[in-house]
Amino acid sequence: MPRIDAHHHLWDLARREQPWMDGSWADPIRRTYTLEDLEPHLDAHGVAATVVVQSSSSHQETLELLATAAGSERVAGVVGWADLTDPALPEVVAALRAAPGGDRLVGLRHQVQDEPDPRWLDRPDVRRALAHLADADLAYDLLVTPRELPAATDAVRDLPAVRFVLDHAAKPPVADGARAPWDRELAALAELPNVVCKLSGLVTEAAWDAWRPEQVLPYARHVLDTFGPDRVLFGSDWPVCTLAATYDQVVALAGAATLHLAEPERAAVFGGTAVRAYGLKV
Repeated sequence: MPRIDAHHHLWDLARREQPWMDGSWADPIRRTYTLEDLEPHLDAHGVAATVVVQSSSSHQETLELLATAAGSERVAGVVGWADLTDPALPEVVAALRAAPGGDRLVGLRHQVQDEPDPRWLDRPDVRRALAHLADADLAYDLLVTPRELPAATDAVRDLPAVRFVLDHAAKPPVADGARAPWDRELAALAELPNVVCKLSGLVTEAAWDAWRPEQVLPYARHVLDTFGPDRVLFGSDWPVCTLAATYDQVVALAGAATLHLAEPERAAVFGGTAVRAYGLKV
């Protein structure tokens, strides 16, 4: 099984701003990041394939990511963006698939964490859109925090035909050292068979300039304990991760979290689960 980084980003600030970069905190990553910037890190860790994930609510960005994938054997999948409240979503998805690189479209994502309503996923139009993804054989990436996790759990339970992927373990409060209610809610979500969880994004939930592995590892191990390694997939969250850690450090942290696993279980976390969750052709 090839080694896969199932979550990274690419953006070109000359083409569009990233609205979520809304303060000086983002200055260290306020530049363009290309696949050529990422590839040395992939080479250093034997990563054969990746999944690139949308970073702005932009149809055009999704088309650009698909085009990047079309020109690279390394980008095995694209998680794009589309407006889930758009009644024409089936036509939008069909158009994305017809675009250059459209065969690499493996899922959609929306910044649910930024919606004012913590129950946004309950909206009838959103639920209809999510149900369509099952018909389209696409996964849906859940970008939520503990605030939106209960609604996410209800959506996963109510839509058993949809393949869901939880990003960044729902962003636990690592910096505070708190566990509840995140740990209980994550365990409840993990009981549902149609969702997997990314081992990603934890370093940026810690204190960026002062985190230590022993502060982050309990959260990573809770993910592995609740979902099981065959439903966990590694993602670097590069370049966002560089606010707190290098690519090397992120890989080392994931390695430490999975050190106790048997080799087939580690192979699932670092590749096999991503292939199944996204239907990657690798």
